[in-house]
Amino acid sequence: MTPPQAAPTIKGIHHSAYRCRDAEETRRFYEGVLGLKTRAALAFEKDPGGNDRPYMHLFFEMADGNFIAFFDLPHTVHPKKFRVKDGMEDYHIAMELASMDDMKAFMARLKAHGVPSFGPINHHFCHSVYFFDPNGLALEFTVRDARHDEILDDEEAKADAIMKKWSAETALIRAERLKAVEAEERARKQAAE
Repeated sequence: MTPPQAAPTIKGIHHSAYRCRDAEETRRFYEGVLGLKTRAALAFEKDPGGNDRPYMHLFFEMADGNFIAFFDLPHTVHPKKFRVKDGMEDYHIAMELASMDDMKAFMARLKAHGVPSFGPINHHFCHSVYFFDPNGLALEFTVRDARHDEILDDEEAKADAIMKKWSAETALIRAERLKAVEAEERARKQAAE
């Protein structure tokens, strides 16, 4: 049997894409508040599967050449989709800045635009400020600590032991929670029948 080939190298993230409530509102925030350049505003009549579903796909470029992108699907917009997200339970987008001075400048800029933020929070290897875009997405500006690589090398050396301990300590909590969710779903199905 031929051994499997090694996976090709993934260069990095080209873009992360999210749903937006309104393309123009999103452009005003990412361009006007965050200072990113709109590199593409692509309007389509059909989705990638060939279905009639008009949408716009926006791309905002960051200094490293990567993008944050958005889909505007006006025929299916719903307010529930754009509630503020929990940065730990849902997801968040962390964008890297070059210095703490840049972070302070962005904090002042966010305040000037009426965008609440909190931080900076010291995460040991980086420092972060958190805020939300008009679509409810949790955003983060992060700056690497001067000892970033050294700290991560130390953390990497401990990661296996920490993961093993975490898994052992949380397995029962996770199993009980999943059992409770399954019971709730069964009860909902039975009630619907």
